[in-house]
Amino acid sequence: MPRAPQPAGRRERNKQLKLDRITAAARELFAEHGVDEVTTQQIAEAADIGTGTLFLYVKNKGELLLLVQNALYAEVLERGRADAEKTPDVLEAVTAIVRPVVECNRTQVDNGRVYLREMVFGDPTEPRHHEALTIAGQTEEAIAAVLRRGERIGTDHAATLARVVSAVMFLTMAASVNAAASAEEIVRDIRGQVAALLPR
Repeated sequence: MPRAPQPAGRRERNKQLKLDRITAAARELFAEHGVDEVTTQQIAEAADIGTGTLFLYVKNKGELLLLVQNALYAEVLERGRADAEKTPDVLEAVTAIVRPVVECNRTQVDNGRVYLREMVFGDPTEPRHHEALTIAGQTEEAIAAVLRRGERIGTDHAATLARVVSAVMFLTMAASVNAAASAEEIVRDIRGQVAALLPR
């Protein structure tokens, strides 16, 4: 007979509670001031822990941002997938996936741009970077699933196109020239580029 999963021990629960406090403190401070204006000391104080304890959970501020943004991106990707399922037109369904990701990225523009930089140039073996790359991969998979609805787009081609759409999305969000652009302007730009890629 299989054994029932054992509840987490006190030590594990305490570690999770500290991580939750760190995440909440970082989310609030980053949202209010931007990642570049917040110190790890401020985050530790807001989480009611020592700075040394903070570094047991993350190596640096970039990892803290990944910790915060990964959770947000995972949530908005699910919302985009749900919206895409209700949208029959392929271009509009891809846009439905892209829109909440862009809106999340533009909530605090500097945070969004630093997050993308950390994701691309960070150590892919580090767990938080790996999680960010996994979310990016899930975004591509969601876009590929929508593209496969098109009669003239096969499975392999859909995967390739999804990777291109993902690159277009991330480059458009990260580009310095778009730093002052609104989420809606970014979405329109990406939608136009995706429209040019789709078979007619």
